[in-house]
Amino acid sequence: MIVINNEKAIELAKNKIRVWRESELKKNDLAIQNALVDGSNTTALIERRDYLRDLTNQCNSKTVEELLGIIKTLGV
Repeated sequence: MIVINNEKAIELAKNKIRVWRESELKKNDLAIQNALVDGSNTTALIERRDYLRDLTNQCNSKTVEELLGIIKTLGV
């Protein structure tokens, strides 16, 4: 019988997301800076930043199948 350690799966998913998220946050921060310089609305960019920051918290208490879904959705 195969036993899956859900805590380990959560940590692995979080680590994959952290690696992917790093470049996404850099791109988003640059877009925020450019929007501030241009005087553009930054609401959507700040919401995206908050979403990216919260991704690892979303992994807590998820099943392996749900974690795989999150990773697949992100294209990680």
